[in-house]
Amino acid sequence: MRVAAGTWGGRTTEERRAERRKRLIDAATEIWGESGWAAVTMRGVCSRTSLNDRYFYEDFKDRDALLVAAWENARDEVFGEVSGVFVSNLHQPMLVTLRAAISAVVERTASDTGRAQILLMHHVGSALQDHRAAALQQATELVLLAAQPHLRSGADETGLRMDTLVAVGGFVELISAWQSGLLDVDAQHIVDHTSRLAATLSERYLRQDS
Repeated sequence: MRVAAGTWGGRTTEERRAERRKRLIDAATEIWGESGWAAVTMRGVCSRTSLNDRYFYEDFKDRDALLVAAWENARDEVFGEVSGVFVSNLHQPMLVTLRAAISAVVERTASDTGRAQILLMHHVGSALQDHRAAALQQATELVLLAAQPHLRSGADETGLRMDTLVAVGGFVELISAWQSGLLDVDAQHIVDHTSRLAATLSERYLRQDS
């Protein structure tokens, strides 16, 4: 049997490289969740994955590039889950959809504190500061897109965008305070409180049958 050029053990060079990249990102995520981002080092992730530094520099210019990749991976997991909630609730009232999305984020925060720490931490002065700000805008766009079919005629879309940005930012800060122990409430309390605020905002912008 002929072996395709560029394959080894049934995998192409690109597939092996992608697997190594994933292993390095997973190791960085684990270390970050366990001990904080300062503990994520090239030597640490290489040791945990049994890969040498040549493979590290194959995909990452430096430690900051790895941190960004790990953060983006955690962000994409959450955004993927929230997007899935919106898609699966296309024919539900908007407030039902919002509550389901809020619950998904709260449950993930409670069940995966390591990734929650990665996403919620403020990274002032780091390569991640701009990424966190961009993620807030992206989350706002997800909510606005889901709300479009439910808007009342003549709704102030500029006002909706501003209110949604405030609401999403406030939700992130609420989750952050809860995750860090500043709020002594259970997950259901967070979901109920945030859903109640969403309902108040919706009165201004959504059709009453939504």
